[in-house]
Amino acid sequence: MIYEGKAITVNLIEDGIAELKFDLQGDSVNKFNRVTLEDLKAAVEAIQGNSDVKGVLVTSGKDVFIVGADITEFGEAFKQSEEEIVAWGLEANKIFCAIEDLSVPTLTAINGIALGGGFEMCLSTDLRVMSDKAKIGLPEVKLGLMPGFGGTVRLPRVIGADNAIEWICMGAENKPEKALKDGAVDAVVAADKLKEQSVAMLKAAIAGEINWQARREEKTSKLKLNTMEQMMVFETAKGFVAGQTKGQYPAPIVAIKSMQKAANMGRDKALEVEAKGFAQLAKTSESNALIGLFMNDQLLKKKAKEFDKAAKPTNKAAVLGAGIMGGGIAFQSALKGTPIMMKDINEAGIELGLNEANKLLAKRVERKKMKPLQMGETLNRIRPTLSYAEFGDVDTIVEAVVENPKVKKMVLAELEDKVREDAIITSNTSTISIDLLAADLKRPENFLGMHFFNPVHMMPLVEVIRGAKTSPEAVATVVAYAKKMGKTPIVVNDCPGFLVNRVLFPYFAGFAGLVRDGADFQKVDKVMEKFGFPMGPAYLLDVVGIDTGVHANEVMAEGFPDRMKADFKTSMEVMFENERYGQKNGKGFYVYETDKKGKPKKVVDQTTYDLIKPVVAEAKDFEAEDIIARCMIPMCIEIARCLEEGIVDTPAEADMGLIFGIGFPPFRGGACRYMDSVGMAEFVALCDKYADLGNLYKPTARMREMAANGESYFG
Repeated sequence: MIYEGKAITVNLIEDGIAELKFDLQGDSVNKFNRVTLEDLKAAVEAIQGNSDVKGVLVTSGKDVFIVGADITEFGEAFKQSEEEIVAWGLEANKIFCAIEDLSVPTLTAINGIALGGGFEMCLSTDLRVMSDKAKIGLPEVKLGLMPGFGGTVRLPRVIGADNAIEWICMGAENKPEKALKDGAVDAVVAADKLKEQSVAMLKAAIAGEINWQARREEKTSKLKLNTMEQMMVFETAKGFVAGQTKGQYPAPIVAIKSMQKAANMGRDKALEVEAKGFAQLAKTSESNALIGLFMNDQLLKKKAKEFDKAAKPTNKAAVLGAGIMGGGIAFQSALKGTPIMMKDINEAGIELGLNEANKLLAKRVERKKMKPLQMGETLNRIRPTLSYAEFGDVDTIVEAVVENPKVKKMVLAELEDKVREDAIITSNTSTISIDLLAADLKRPENFLGMHFFNPVHMMPLVEVIRGAKTSPEAVATVVAYAKKMGKTPIVVNDCPGFLVNRVLFPYFAGFAGLVRDGADFQKVDKVMEKFGFPMGPAYLLDVVGIDTGVHANEVMAEGFPDRMKADFKTSMEVMFENERYGQKNGKGFYVYETDKKGKPKKVVDQTTYDLIKPVVAEAKDFEAEDIIARCMIPMCIEIARCLEEGIVDTPAEADMGLIFGIGFPPFRGGACRYMDSVGMAEFVALCDKYADLGNLYKPTARMREMAANGESYFG
């Protein structure tokens, strides 16, 4: 034994080969935390002082190699000043440089996931052999950061600047084929042969059959590109990435600039450039928000896991009401391995549902995400039916019929008599009260809401809505089924619109008020898209469906008349009266044409302006900050109300609901994080500035208390 620590051991295994093994005690994965970094430093020093070592093999004692840095720990480090973060980064980098500078050849055997700092560890060795089951990459941009353990310095020198820009700016997890093709690894081998082949390659390097010194020289020298080539590569990349990120995500651009600046430098100077770029990003609001999202996601996974203990398995599911929504739900269940009955009252509905599932599967085959045989197997898991004959052994049922309480109540009452007494029944409703639907059921404890978002296959969120009488076991079972379908479940309590729609409609109300007061709906869309939403409110209403919007609005107005009942005729109502329902019938605020790829493309239509003229004031040019405030204040106050009323448990879940449910800008972290970034005192003052617009703009007493005490949602 050369070294033994809490995260790393070093042993001589054969012919002078020292195996440096990552195996973090008390954790299921290896990660770079303070303990691991300290161990690595001590382990390298022990190797340097041992004359028996002729080569170093880096391995992992777990299923993964190293998942990356421990973000909970490093998040604390980011509270320091930029200068302190630079010093911290350079100190950590001395350890990786010490590995790279060992007087013997080094090789990493990558057995599983090696991401971020984990892959940067691999890059610090001379050679890399990868298992065919592993994935590697530098995903730091997804946290608003860039690599900080030498990734922007070593990767361009190993795989070329153009490839490195793609790897770092996309932040993808790369499969073995791509890793080998781009030159990030020297070999890909079968998982069970990884150690044997790695030892063989390392022995070849020790014997001088592989010129490992030349590889090391390349990694520690300037980039092999002349001035013209550098300009072409980096300037083109900056232009392209700026277009993709719309200036909302600074990390990829800072990473490219760092690589460009360091291109003519040796390793040590280049690392100083990287450290400065990393520190700059660590202090941005974007990285704060994106790291916050990562932590929120971890909390969601943890909470969902806690439900597993009480959950009953869903081995067979059913969906009532085929159609587009029912077909989407059936597709998702079948895709993830749960057989599902798809019932409708007529053949036309069944055909529509099956066509939807078939279309989605065909696309997967076309994109090579699925083999034709798998498509057949998945379709076989969807069992269409016009009767309840085979419902006797169904575990969980999703009712997805028309959004009408009378129809839903009738269907649910009929269904309850056709299934086992312990079967869980859910309603895929977007607005109707779960308690209202449960009122006449014999077993309300087995009933709850399961709100999928459209299109089901793309939207990650499922709202699991707990009624007053819903049992904890029923909630747990539905959370487990949603997870099994590959969705992110968030448990909320019953109220009109639940969480997402309840918070979305005040945003639409803010938009409606702006249009009434003379704002151009196109400008409002552009401003809110620049703010970070994937689409502005008018465009979003068209996509949701104006008829759906009007119906949901009525539910909200009835539920919260003090603030959600409009005292004026809205532009949305005008669209509805003129049968302009949005994308579904090709005309709403915009008209829709089909592009070359067969997708709907929005086109501005003068008719919209003519139709809404009677309900809007004289045209007025609003400043962007006015538009943002008037749309965002009602949404933020409503999320505060949902937290205060216990509709949703935590600010983390509230924010994730908005990000996954309506595409809230991820780099802003959600409505609670957004209020934190503004500061509650400033936010309340902003609300007061718009107080004359009515109750939607009046902050709660608790918000005023938070403002007075300097409190925030995320502390």
